[in-house]
Amino acid sequence: MSAAVTLSSRQGRGILITTVLGSGMVFLDGTVATVATKTIGKDFNASFGALQWVLTGYTLPLASLILVGGSLGDRFGRRRTFLVGVVWFAAASALCALAPGIETLVAARVLQGVGGALLTPGSLAIIQASFGRDDAARAVGAWAGLSGVTTAVGPVLGGFLVQDVSWRWAFAINVPLAVAVVATGLLWVPESSAPHAVSRPDVFGIAVVICGLGALTYGPIDAGSNGWSARSIAVTIAGIVLLGAFVAVERRAADPLVPLGIFADRTFSGANIMTFMTYGALSVMSFVLVVQLQVSAGYGALAAGIATLPVTVVLLVLSSRSGALAARIGPRLQMTVGPLLVAAGMALTTRIDAHHRAYLPDVLPGVLVFAFGLAALVAPLTATVMASVPAEEVGIASGVNNAVARAAGLLAISVLPAFAGLSGDAYRSADAMTHGFRIVVLLCVVMLVLGAGAVVATVRTNLRAA
Repeated sequence: MSAAVTLSSRQGRGILITTVLGSGMVFLDGTVATVATKTIGKDFNASFGALQWVLTGYTLPLASLILVGGSLGDRFGRRRTFLVGVVWFAAASALCALAPGIETLVAARVLQGVGGALLTPGSLAIIQASFGRDDAARAVGAWAGLSGVTTAVGPVLGGFLVQDVSWRWAFAINVPLAVAVVATGLLWVPESSAPHAVSRPDVFGIAVVICGLGALTYGPIDAGSNGWSARSIAVTIAGIVLLGAFVAVERRAADPLVPLGIFADRTFSGANIMTFMTYGALSVMSFVLVVQLQVSAGYGALAAGIATLPVTVVLLVLSSRSGALAARIGPRLQMTVGPLLVAAGMALTTRIDAHHRAYLPDVLPGVLVFAFGLAALVAPLTATVMASVPAEEVGIASGVNNAVARAAGLLAISVLPAFAGLSGDAYRSADAMTHGFRIVVLLCVVMLVLGAGAVVATVRTNLRAA
């Protein structure tokens, strides 16, 4: 590309529209899949473990391959990789919509995750490569705001489609969106690549991390459905061993998938521990809360989706202010208080059951406290990750942090419900669902407190967010 594109130009607006719509598909899909789980379980007479696979089947390849997707874009062209991911994601979404049974749906969700791993890293990479420095900063801000709007629309649109049309349309809606993204991408987005991209991906490292995360996902889900048998215990242990082996493999790899040297910085390591605890708790809480609202509180899919909408609204309004505050006073205070507020909000939601289900007194207080805590910590957490590494490592730091967040959600959704006794058809009973929901919330509270402790121990008080 001979010259940087300006955001005010027609091409600049086209690039922004393309990247927002592309990432918006992923954001929408994450929301509607969660809202749709109860209805999918009813239609397919699926167990709770099968519903876990509907979510984790997508997250497993996404968490494992998202760094690969970024490196492929650097090597073969960011626009090309992004559009391949969009088409792949749309085709897998169509297969989800047409799935005749739960097994096909889970397989299609795995394929969606592969497409998401190709698509997700491309949005911001295209913006950074296409615009000049000042316009890139403005474009990233606009992308974040508009992507937040798509996230806010997700619960409403997903709930409406699931409740009043069909859960299948919650996936099928990605197809026309993908057509629009491909059209605008071919028309407006310039091709770019990295001149010093890795020549060969870390294939062995990729295989080890996929097998490790896969085993650590399968073992607890199987235990939740069939009890802790010799098989589930062996598979879980194998997953732990493989993830340990992944660290050894990356230490010796010429071009590692995850350059472990980046974790030498104590602040970066602490911020990623915080990311793991926070996003793990957030992911599993989003899953079980929506199911609890539908099973125990009697909410419809639309009402359950809208119930958590205040979280997105608070994030949209306060995230930039929270980031500005962290830039002035340092991120440590917000990254400590934030998870404790999130934990308090989660604890308040344990009141929800068949007898305490009114939205204003029983649901909204916990959701709001949760939202304010999340707004306090998200922007400082991201900025801390970026500020704790040299400028030339910001891209890989962002990718690693994104992968940590995805892996945390994958493992939390796999492991915590098994310990809470949510298995088989138990989730269809209001009493059993409420009991399991409260145990999951307690485990999430413990994770968040540990995350806050990691921040106190590792994040420097004088760090200023860049």
